[in-house]
Amino acid sequence: PSFGFLFDIDGVLVRGRTPIPAARAAFGKLVNPQGQFLVPVVFVTNAGNCLRQKKAEQLSHLLGVPISQDQVMMSHSPLRMFKRYHKKCVLVSGQGPLLDIARDLGFCQPITIDTLREKRPLLDAVDHDRRPNVLVSDISVVLFGEPVRWETSLQLIIDVLLTSGYPGNPYGQGSYPHIPVLACNMDLMWVAEAQSPRFGHGTFMVCLENIYKKITGRDLKYEALMGKPSRLTYQYAEHLIRAQALQRSWEQPIQTLYAPGLGWDTELAPAGTAPGLGWDTELAPAAAARCRSVLVCTGVYDPPSEGAVPSRDSVAENVFHGHRDFSFDPALVEPDHIVPDVDAAVDLVFQLENFAP
Repeated sequence: PSFGFLFDIDGVLVRGRTPIPAARAAFGKLVNPQGQFLVPVVFVTNAGNCLRQKKAEQLSHLLGVPISQDQVMMSHSPLRMFKRYHKKCVLVSGQGPLLDIARDLGFCQPITIDTLREKRPLLDAVDHDRRPNVLVSDISVVLFGEPVRWETSLQLIIDVLLTSGYPGNPYGQGSYPHIPVLACNMDLMWVAEAQSPRFGHGTFMVCLENIYKKITGRDLKYEALMGKPSRLTYQYAEHLIRAQALQRSWEQPIQTLYAPGLGWDTELAPAGTAPGLGWDTELAPAAAARCRSVLVCTGVYDPPSEGAVPSRDSVAENVFHGHRDFSFDPALVEPDHIVPDVDAAVDLVFQLENFAP
């Protein structure tokens, strides 16, 4: 094959914990009788609340095909390349086994919001039932995903930022630009079993950014943003696709990546386009020439009328739901193809590539 797939998960393969019926049919076409994939496949999710091995096991069960952890890309997976932070203390925010996730990514000294709150109980003053010293230096902040208790995380992250890593000190001790912040998953909303989309980590980031600016009058700065639709995420996914092809001894170069459900169209530039962030030397230049999006109508996107597949012209929206630091270019967010579901997406790509399994 001269192409590969980057599959979104939520709204494309599953809704919450319920598989979308078309997903099993689609993956039945992507594997041979021995369960081997016929083309390179990577699952790209903005979820960040579990280890990739657990996500691979979940997908294997839901889709009925064997999936390895090397085929799964969580929103935080590119953090493996940010080695300059791995030996530093990092404050991690999100849900799930945060310490296990951080250590699996290479971080040697992670500390959670809960640990910080326990060591500095007077900082968390919103919930009086939880009120009753760790001193952190050379720290960075890593936002894996939305936390359960937003008010606690917002308060303590602001404390760390405004004191240059010494929470408990008076505000005003911190310098600007502030200590490094790395964020994963910028989704404003996401789709689960509920009829309407739910708040995502992007909404939490909007809160954090606005609180910081309201207090300081300055913009919160990110050392790196990753997760869909960042270029870094696509470059890392392409790296995983290339590793699969090499493992299977497929010598033909992968020219095109198709992204069902990812809703973003891009030319894959060389990995060194953002020098100095500590990851640019970790990836070889992109081998694939382009990534083409295939919008499916089972996720956040809602077609204008029931059962109707919209035209390309009807996709453009006046409201940009992407992150503050991403420019809105309608030419990029407009998909190349629109199909009813992921099974139709696989059929379409096979037809475009003249690929007959």
